[in-house]
This record gives sequence, structure tokens and C-alpha cells, in this order.
Amino acid sequence: MNEVILKVLCEDEAEEQKFDQIANVIDLYKKERGSLIQILHLAQEIFGYLPMKVQKFIAHNMGLPLSEVSGVVTFYSFFSTQPRGKHTIRVCMGTACYVRGGKKLVERLQELLETDLGGTTEDGKFSFEIARCIGACGLAPAMMIDGEVYKQVNPNKLESILAEY
Repeated sequence: MNEVILKVLCEDEAEEQKFDQIANVIDLYKKERGSLIQILHLAQEIFGYLPMKVQKFIAHNMGLPLSEVSGVVTFYSFFSTQPRGKHTIRVCMGTACYVRGGKKLVERLQELLETDLGGTTEDGKFSFEIARCIGACGLAPAMMIDGEVYKQVNPNKLESILAEY
């Protein structure tokens, strides 16, 4: 990408380095058919999320319409267009978890974290999501933090679980 355009996109030198890393990823994979999702995953790892300026950069460097890149980003739930927290909390809302108190976990976490579903805490520590099923149905309700599963969780246990992080 033209260096002048890159300078306009970047707020600081650290961000410019991230765009350089993304450019390297694009160079590695853009000739592979169907590589957009892989490039977006790696760009999200580098940048932390996929704001519009990153999507524009990827579209331009891959020779794709921005609508195609943005369409993929907004279609798949594992991509985020907003900054994410250091830790991701996912409360299972599958049938077993829901009927055994999953909704109460969500309500209590909203109070404790002071954020809504899909949000990130003000301090950037936690992002809060629901999951359709995490495979712990026999020990419902369950939730995950960064891939670690917590089983038979009740609202009273949440503060001590969060204190670990």
C-alpha cells in the first residue's frame, strides 16, 4: 500500500508495525484460493480486532471489494469490529444450561461487569458473550473464561471466579 495512505491510517508507530505485519500475512496467503478468512483471523490476532481501517487495508491489498471483506467479518461471530477484553467470558445458553440457571448467570454477570452481552468492561479486562453450547450439559449451567470451563456455576460463585482473573 502507498506509504502516504498507510501513514494516514496509522495513529502511531506501533500501529504502523501492526499494519506491516498484516501486509506480510497478506503477501504470504493472498495467492491461496479462499484465504480471506485465514488472513482475517491472523489480522485479528495482530490487531486485536478488525476495525474498518484494517478491513479497508486488507481489501485494498488483496484486490477485493470492501463489501466482500466486511461481509465476511460481520457474518462470522468469531470476528470482532470492536476492541476485545483481555479475557473472554462465554456463558452457555444451550438448553440444559438455560433451564438450569444460565439466564441468572447472564443477569448477575451483567451486574458484576457493568456491561451488556457483547460488550467489554470499561477497564478492558473482560468481553462478555453467550455461547449456544460448550459441551458441558451434564454439569449445567456452565461458562467459559478463555477456554477454561466452569461447571455447575451459580450466581454466588461468580465473584470468586472473576477474582481469579
